[in-house]
Amino acid sequence: MKLNKLGRRLLVPLLALMLTLPQAASAAAESTEQTKDSELEILQEVLDYLDAFNIEGTQRQEFIDNAIRGMVYTLDDPYSDYLTPEDMEQFAGSINQEYVGIGITLRYAKDKLYITGVLDGSPAKNTGLKQGDIITKINGVPVADMEDIDLSGQAGTVIRITIKRGSDSLTFPVKRTEFSLTSVTGKLIPSSKIGYISIASFSEDADKEFAKILASLRNQGMKSMVLDLRDNLGGYVESAQNIASQFMKNGTLMYTADQSGKLQKVSITNGKDIGMPVTILTNEWTASASEILTGALHDNGIAKVVGAQTYGKARIQNVFQLSNGGYLKMTIERYLTPNKEDFNYIGLKPDIEITGSPVAQLVTALYKAGLKHVELSGSAYSLKVNGVELGGYIDTVQNGSKVYVPAKVVAALVQGNTTWNKAAQKLVITDKNGKKTGFTLASKSIKIIDGESYVELHDFGQKFPDLKWSYQQGIIHLSY
Repeated sequence: MKLNKLGRRLLVPLLALMLTLPQAASAAAESTEQTKDSELEILQEVLDYLDAFNIEGTQRQEFIDNAIRGMVYTLDDPYSDYLTPEDMEQFAGSINQEYVGIGITLRYAKDKLYITGVLDGSPAKNTGLKQGDIITKINGVPVADMEDIDLSGQAGTVIRITIKRGSDSLTFPVKRTEFSLTSVTGKLIPSSKIGYISIASFSEDADKEFAKILASLRNQGMKSMVLDLRDNLGGYVESAQNIASQFMKNGTLMYTADQSGKLQKVSITNGKDIGMPVTILTNEWTASASEILTGALHDNGIAKVVGAQTYGKARIQNVFQLSNGGYLKMTIERYLTPNKEDFNYIGLKPDIEITGSPVAQLVTALYKAGLKHVELSGSAYSLKVNGVELGGYIDTVQNGSKVYVPAKVVAALVQGNTTWNKAAQKLVITDKNGKKTGFTLASKSIKIIDGESYVELHDFGQKFPDLKWSYQQGIIHLSY
């Protein structure tokens, strides 16, 4: 990618101005200039000694780079940093969803590496890799654990992927290329006219992508929306602001404060009213610009929030280009929600809090958006809701005739929540009417796997007879 694609006023040049003060200038100003000169002289003195006598072979540019880093790190600000040109290119590329690779998404589960998605038009798609393929070797090296997973490499190079598909073992040579992912995706659940829109990053084109998808879903008859901001680490504030203007005609986006500490209102004007119920999905990796949008829509009474408490990054950075070609990414403002909540290091608390289960979060949000009947079809590498693939997975555990699924998933299906009674070693599911139903370890109605509760479906179905399910060839079907 090219740096001139960053745009959006992300890059602001930092100019070193040489000022000639008139003779009438104050003694204090002269003293300040003398102090600055002295500070620069000592830095130059250290550089000269290092150049003349050090035996470690470190280059002068490394000294300068690390000196800058030392100054930035002294701020005790995790968001400020010094970036080399290479670092800056990677940073900007990540915001704009620009990558080098073969175009697949992966999940390592139960000692298997699954392909969970293959991007349209990608080298992987053109070569013949498919969702659900299990990668067994990478360049001939068996995949035995997470450390064996390395698909990185330069554009134009070839990687050999060996997969298991059913009973077949196949090897595909795939050439890595540069590609850009769309930041915004959207689908309609036809039976309910609920639109699902996911924003992966607030890239420089995210606002345009969002407007296009919003118009398409409206044309298809969308009556309510689930806006998924989970795992969105942020991006350009301007993109978030432009997307917010698609939801509200006039309102407050946020309040900001610079070094002065004085709060400044940032307003939305001449926007558009969304005109439908909106539910936002968040998790612990919903951060920065995602929190700006979440706070704005929530505090303006436009959206309810479902999921986990957000990351808690209520600070805004700017990137200043330095004369040596590097970049200074520096926190320049703090921001507060329209209700003036400073949630830095804390996060935004959702209206309905659900942790640890992305599928339970999604099901709950869809109910909140008006879904009446839910059908889930999932495996270790896929998830469909009412026949629409939305991304995700449902793990299952089979023990003889017994089939276990995550308790939070089935609890969400019956619009309930789970609690754990440690003394009785019992999982309690409380439904929307307040009725409590228990499942115990002693009866083998539940299992605890890696700290997560799984409930046995035969037993669950007896206590919740409206739940229908089947399990075949690793795919679980659940409806309620």
